[in-house]
Amino acid sequence: MTDVLRRGRASLAFSFFVQGATFALLVTRIPAIQDRYGVSDALLPAFLAAVPILAGVGSVTTEQLVKRIRPSVLLRCLQPVVMLALIGVGSGDRLAELGLALAAFGLAVGGLDASMNMLGVSLQRSYGRSIMLSFHAAFSLGGIVGASLAWVGAHWHLALWVSYLPVVAVLLPAVLIGSRWYVDAGAGSDVEDGEGGQAQSLVFKLLLPLCLVMTFAYIGDSTVSNWSAKYLKDVLGSSEQLSTVPYNVYMVTTLLGRALGDAGVRRFGAVAVVRLGAVVAAAGFAVVAVAPGAWLGMLGFTLVGLGLCVLVPQTFAAAGRLFPGASDAAVARLNVFNYVGFLIGSPLVGALGDTWSYRGAMLVPMVLVLVTLVYARSFAPRPDRYGGEHERPRTADVGRGSNGL
Repeated sequence: MTDVLRRGRASLAFSFFVQGATFALLVTRIPAIQDRYGVSDALLPAFLAAVPILAGVGSVTTEQLVKRIRPSVLLRCLQPVVMLALIGVGSGDRLAELGLALAAFGLAVGGLDASMNMLGVSLQRSYGRSIMLSFHAAFSLGGIVGASLAWVGAHWHLALWVSYLPVVAVLLPAVLIGSRWYVDAGAGSDVEDGEGGQAQSLVFKLLLPLCLVMTFAYIGDSTVSNWSAKYLKDVLGSSEQLSTVPYNVYMVTTLLGRALGDAGVRRFGAVAVVRLGAVVAAAGFAVVAVAPGAWLGMLGFTLVGLGLCVLVPQTFAAAGRLFPGASDAAVARLNVFNYVGFLIGSPLVGALGDTWSYRGAMLVPMVLVLVTLVYARSFAPRPDRYGGEHERPRTADVGRGSNGL
């Protein structure tokens, strides 16, 4: 493996880490943001929903931009925008300023997520083996660091901008320096469309199973992110302090699962790993739904983290394998369903919990994650689809061993 690819992998992993930390610093301080700007409980959902909606717009826009601009250039430009938007969120005083900062954050983060995963998919192709999970492990590690820094800021009652500015001041120059080594490994962003919109429609039909898996995975993820603390406290009777533990445990198990996941894909194949992840995550939700107490509930959320953590990275990787000559477009379209799942998941569980029961609501993400088993074969390698000049023959080995499972 060349030094160029190794440096490209390390610099991209650092970009994932920085984005994980940045995102965690935003979402874990939402109560403080609400207090700073005087956002009412009725208005807060609108602000929170606007971010993933605009992120979806940013991802769709990125699909068009990469036809003219390399993903590495977009990533180099967008990551500073996301970090500066974080400073804007922490330093404004008026609702209009908050809205402008969140709009910039949402639009930029959609393009950032898409371009990061485009580079990850193309690097995996150049490596000829599974490395995608390692990038998302870096994101999880960044999320843990960011959440820890946010806890420090909240514990010491620091102003938001005081919490955000030192982090951005350190990470922004570092990520700009690291961006010098990003590698555009010839993913190819041009889609042959010789029959009007027919080729584009065909691509989406092939991509649709992966879009559904991405949506289901993020419905599960948003369920844990938004409802685990309330579930433990209100349903399982835990203390307020103990109710904060499940999400932290979830993040740690996500990191561990992703750190080890690439080895599992190389050994057993992508299909087997995705199937196992779906079963483990569904089992976790089942445990949560029937848990008689807080400790068994935490075990359930731990299983959810171990299962879900492999689905999203492998979904991006599968899109790259399906469309090796147009992986940038496939990743950008697939990335939109990240935000679709996030938008659906939390309101769905909340509505079911209020009208039915929160125990019953946990069965919905369980069933949706199990549906992933129906689409598991979409994660199988398709060697016959490879063969471009930039691809090495060994690329077809990514996920080998999954056929016939």
